[in-house]
Amino acid sequence: MNETLIQGAYIIAGLLFILALAGLSKHETAVQGNKYGIVGMAIALVATLWLATKSAGFDALGIIAVAMAIGAVVGITLARKVEMTGMPELIAMLHSFVGLAAVIVGWNSSYESAAYPGIHDGEVFVGVFIGAVTFTGSIVAYLKLSAKMKSAPLVLPGRHVLNLGIIVAFVVMMVVYILVPHENVFLRQLLLGIMTVLALFLGWHLVASIGGGDMPVVVSMLNSYSGWAAAAAGFLLNNDLLIITGALVGSSGAYLSYIMCRAMNRSFISVIAGGFGSDGAVVGEAKDYGEHRETNAIEVADSLKNAHEVIITPGYGMATAQAQYAVAELTSQLRKRGVNVRFGIHPVAGRLPGHMNVLLAEAKVPYDIVLEMDEINEDFPETDVVLVIGANDTVNPAAQDDPTSPIAGMPVLEVWKSAEVVVFKRSMNTGYAGVQNPLFFKDNSAMLFGDAKERVEDIVKAL
Repeated sequence: MNETLIQGAYIIAGLLFILALAGLSKHETAVQGNKYGIVGMAIALVATLWLATKSAGFDALGIIAVAMAIGAVVGITLARKVEMTGMPELIAMLHSFVGLAAVIVGWNSSYESAAYPGIHDGEVFVGVFIGAVTFTGSIVAYLKLSAKMKSAPLVLPGRHVLNLGIIVAFVVMMVVYILVPHENVFLRQLLLGIMTVLALFLGWHLVASIGGGDMPVVVSMLNSYSGWAAAAAGFLLNNDLLIITGALVGSSGAYLSYIMCRAMNRSFISVIAGGFGSDGAVVGEAKDYGEHRETNAIEVADSLKNAHEVIITPGYGMATAQAQYAVAELTSQLRKRGVNVRFGIHPVAGRLPGHMNVLLAEAKVPYDIVLEMDEINEDFPETDVVLVIGANDTVNPAAQDDPTSPIAGMPVLEVWKSAEVVVFKRSMNTGYAGVQNPLFFKDNSAMLFGDAKERVEDIVKAL
């Protein structure tokens, strides 16, 4: 396989990755898009392995095979063990691997000579910086998502000045690093080492300062960072396909972050500067909304029997209880009775973009009844019953009614406009963002307490 064939293979793989992204943008084509990505990655691996053996001999193939075997064992083990509820944490941890790889590639490349030393040195510095930020930021995201670290934002004195100071220091040190002669190895490696430590701290501090309510944005943001880290590694390795793939991941992750921020009516800068969220404590002013009303599975089943229009709005609580299969069974039973059942999905429902869509697809809920917030929000006034299963912040009317609320202005699912709302929750605690929800105290709302899976199964039995 000569150089032309390798470049041709890279182009084909790049096109397949683009087709994969296009396919993954819709439910109906997601499986086909996944297949495009698999084929593209297989082509990329074969071409890369051939290139490695061509430049370093077949001895290199054995070393690469060992590395791939270790990676495959780790990947397969994680994929088999992790439940769908743990996907956000897994994705965050996988992002950290990309960042660490970029740091290692950058440090290794710092010892190499290049035709254009200044440009190469700049690539090294930028690649290590992005990789280090991605590495520690992803680890913190994993710890927060897995509840091994408090989800409340870390607020250090002068944190914005601290972040800005590190970025300014990075730019200054990069200029010095480029200007320092290559013979002065000690000073160059000292600069690169100091910058790496600062970048590792910046990644930790950036994500630690972001509250639990903004975690969906954080996941997509780290996805973008990992893409740019991969692209930087591609420049260092002179690998066109890695540059293409990294750019695709980086740009799509950045656009996804923009979509998430728009769905929360927040700017990307405000999220990075420190998001809202808590570990159960109320964020903002605590208010007395009165008494809530409780219900039971039999009463809910009676309401559903007499309903014509039902909308289900799931949240992370459904994922925690692994209630998606019970919800799918309830949907099937109601549709057999002639009830028009649909799902309303908020863009930031769950802990990562598309979290609820993945869970419902896993439970074989038909794609055509799973609708986005903008597609279904106008239908709530004509809806008989809304089932809020494990959602909180995404159905909070305070976003529209209370200008002092931390989520004021955030677009939400307007479930309270329906005739009846049933909220599935374990308790009256606030959601992940720590914001009180007046929906629970409205006259047309009733609370169904307990494990969401068990309560839905009770309703199915009652039906």
